Amino acid sequence: MEYTVVLHKAEEGGYWADVPALEGCFSQGETVEECMINIKEAIESHLTALQEEGRRLPADDVMILSHVAV
Repeated sequence: MEYTVVLHKAEEGGYWADVPALEGCFSQGETVEECMINIKEAIESHLTALQEEGRRLPADDVMILSHVAV
């Protein structure tokens, strides 16, 4: 399965990530690479917990992110 991950710069340094399709699925890391490794583990844990609870696995909605100059 694939999920959209949104990375954010943390005010205190490093990065944090969330997965819009998986409510409550977050992680962090000092670098983008570390954050991506950590969010992958968080997603796997989240999906495992959903399966153990007998809940369906949410499908990812395609998100389009962009920048707008103003």
